Amino acid sequence: MDIRIGQGVDVHAFSGEIGTLKLACLEWSDSPLLAGHSDGDVVAHALCDALLSAAGLGDLGSVFGVDDPRWAGASGKTLLHEALRLVRGARWNVANATVQLIGQKPRIAVRRLEAETTLSEIVGAPVSFSATTTDHLGFLGRGEGLAGLSTALLTR
Repeated sequence: MDIRIGQGVDVHAFSGEIGTLKLACLEWSDSPLLAGHSDGDVVAHALCDALLSAAGLGDLGSVFGVDDPRWAGASGKTLLHEALRLVRGARWNVANATVQLIGQKPRIAVRRLEAETTLSEIVGAPVSFSATTTDHLGFLGRGEGLAGLSTALLTR
């Protein structure tokens, strides 16, 4: 059996606006919004990046580049579905994945299981989700944005 592991990273700055944040394919009301070409969902984007990388299909930017107007304002869920279509089209199956959110806010503990369930249903395989802070160090610690880090295991 062929096995591949991919890693993905995504980082977005906060836009300065308050509204409905898209994160882990969930909506978080009354939150700082992330700036980006699409919805800025760093969790979904990092997961897409890991999946595409593991399948040898490129990375988030090469597949969903900012020069392509089709992806302007696209949801992380939409990007994740498209990444999965490409991965499966290359004859890979997702065995499991993990995603970690890095930043000071929002606190995800109360919605962690909901995020895991949502991401696992979309991917069709177990996805674990966690979060950490940087102890107030760097741009993430100053609350200027969020980052996502993901690893995905694919099998053939």
